[in-house]
Amino acid sequence: GPNRVGPIGFFQAIADAAKFIFKEDFEPAIADRGLYLMAPVLAMIPAMTTYLVIPFGPTIEVAGHKIASVVVDSDSGVFIFLALASLGVYSLVLAGYSSNNKWSLLGSIRASAQMISYELALTLAVVAALIPAGSLDLARVVEFQVGHKLFDLVPAWGVVVQPLGFLIFLVAMFAETNRLPFDLAEAESELVAGYHTECGSMRFALFFMSEYMSMAVLSGLAATLYFGGWSLPGLDLTRFSGAWPALIGMGILWAKIAVFMFLYVWVRWTFPRFRYDQLMRLGWKVLLPLSLVNLVYVAAMTLAGKV
Repeated sequence: GPNRVGPIGFFQAIADAAKFIFKEDFEPAIADRGLYLMAPVLAMIPAMTTYLVIPFGPTIEVAGHKIASVVVDSDSGVFIFLALASLGVYSLVLAGYSSNNKWSLLGSIRASAQMISYELALTLAVVAALIPAGSLDLARVVEFQVGHKLFDLVPAWGVVVQPLGFLIFLVAMFAETNRLPFDLAEAESELVAGYHTECGSMRFALFFMSEYMSMAVLSGLAATLYFGGWSLPGLDLTRFSGAWPALIGMGILWAKIAVFMFLYVWVRWTFPRFRYDQLMRLGWKVLLPLSLVNLVYVAAMTLAGKV
C-alpha cells in the first residue's frame, strides 16, 4: 500500500503497474473470446482521444508561425469530444456480454443505462456553455471568457454566467465516470466488481486506466467551459513571449484539473452510494428538466445582451 511504497506513497503507481503486468492473464472458458479481448481496448480509445480537442493554452507565435496549443484545432471541437466520449458505452456492454457472467452482464447494463441517461443532461449543459461564445471551438470559448466581463465586474466564466449549468455538468460528470455516489455498475455488495469481474491482469488495468483518464479529461472540459481554461483573472499571458504563454497556460489548466480530481476523492470519502432507482430518477426527472431550463435561461440572457 501507499504507506509501504516509497515516501508518502510516491511509487504506488509504479507498484500497481508492476503488479498488473505480472498477474495471471486468465480467460474464462465460456467467454466470447473476440469480444472479450476487444472490450478493454475499446475502453481506452475514447479515454485517449478526447484529450485531442482540449486546448491547453493560447495560440503562440514561434519564428513567425502561429501554433495552437491543441492537437486537433477544429471549429467542431465539442462535437468531436462528445462523439468520441459516447463510444465508451460500447466497451462496457461488450465486457459484460462477452464474459458470460451474470454479474458482469448486470453491471454492464447498469453502466450503459447510466451513461446514456446522464449524457443527455451533460450534453445540454455543454451546449448552454457554448451559447455565449457562439462557437463550437473550445479555444474560442476560453477566449470569450477571458475577453468579456459580466456586468463589467467579474470575468464571464461559465460558472459565473450559469452556476446551475455548472452544477448539472458536475453531477453528470460524476455519473459518466461511474464514481461514487454513482458507482452502481460496480457495487461490490451487489455485483462483485461489475462489468470487469472476469477481467484480470492488464485487461482490468486498461478499464482502470480508462476510468481515471476519463475523470481527468472531463475535469479538463469543466475547467475549459466554466473556469476560464488556461486563464486567471488579472493575468495577461500576452505579456510573455515565445512558448511561455502556452507553458504557463498549461500549468494553470492542470492546476484546475487537479482541483477537480481532488473533488472526486473528496466526494468519494463523503457521500454514500445511491440506490439504482434514485440514480435514474435523478437523471431523468431532475437533471434533464433543469438542463432544459438552464439552456433557455442562457439563450435568453445572450439574446438580451446581458452576457
